[in-house]
Amino acid sequence: MPAPVTILGLESSCDDTAAAVLRDTGGKVALLSSLVSGQTDLHAAYGGVVPEIAARAHAERLDLMVEQAIAQAGIGLRDIDAIAVTAGPGLIGGVLSGVMCAKGLALGLGVPLIGVNHLAGHALTPRLTDGVAFPYLMLLVSGGHCQFLRVGGEDAFTRLGGTIDDAPGEAFDKVAKLLGLPQPGGPSVERAALSGDPARFALPRPLLDRDGCDMSFSGLKTAVLRARDTLVAAQGGLSEQDRADLCASFQAALRDVLAEKSRRALAGQGDLTGFAVAGGVAANRTLRTALEKVAGAAGLPFLAPPLALCTDNAAMIAWAGLEAFRKGRRDGMDLAARPRWPLDNRSPSLIGSGRKGAKA
Repeated sequence: MPAPVTILGLESSCDDTAAAVLRDTGGKVALLSSLVSGQTDLHAAYGGVVPEIAARAHAERLDLMVEQAIAQAGIGLRDIDAIAVTAGPGLIGGVLSGVMCAKGLALGLGVPLIGVNHLAGHALTPRLTDGVAFPYLMLLVSGGHCQFLRVGGEDAFTRLGGTIDDAPGEAFDKVAKLLGLPQPGGPSVERAALSGDPARFALPRPLLDRDGCDMSFSGLKTAVLRARDTLVAAQGGLSEQDRADLCASFQAALRDVLAEKSRRALAGQGDLTGFAVAGGVAANRTLRTALEKVAGAAGLPFLAPPLALCTDNAAMIAWAGLEAFRKGRRDGMDLAARPRWPLDNRSPSLIGSGRKGAKA
């Protein structure tokens, strides 16, 4: 039986500072702690994440988060056997803060350092939460990313399609801003949509008329803007019901696009063990329900992590680091922070870059 391994994970790719401790006792993995410090209050006045503010907050909070995660785990710093850290992709100032903190800890403790791709952390989360075997299909859907990944191994990813412009989370944020709703936009739009009519506005379903699994959400956001402006011109403003109906119509359009593209991504892949979703937008209940139906129609289990592990967290980084550790991978003190880091180097780069982080 392999010796127990206790790994500390650090995540700081966008606007969440996170630390977690994971222990592998040889076939049984326990999440001893997982803490996240958000920055919503720091960015609220700006309508989105300000990279410089985010980077400074990470630098100020990382050591405190490590201290609290270790205390919550009931261990000492010397009990850590390896450090896993997000090394990209993301806002470079935040990624750099995490990498430098991890290097200092690894050097001081004399333990291995493992750089983790943030997207791999999300993509491998179903193995932590559900123990799913390879291969499976992952829909990574967040504020900065949206892509379908065939996950064939801990470092074997094939991208089947992705967004060519805005990510869904970014579109949620922009729609919320257009309608005067608070940030972050995802929860605000979802709450408003509960009392809305999803059929009131005939919003587009972009790229459904084209083959493949690529997506586009910029035009959908623009359609909401035009519908809003038409209402304002006709009646001098928006009622609460107008806002609710616009939110419900937008959410329904985005749901329909993701559901149809998911069907296409699953088609012809008879060896899959499941269909998984991860990322912050995976917390949306309307979307989860639609994707669960798609998985059921394909005869596959639907794997959705707990909501706390959908958004950015360090537990997924610790797990991805553990998978790499088991395979013998180690990084040196020359580990670089990377704003871009594609999981699938064989596929052409996606077009554009979301304001919540560089696409890969």
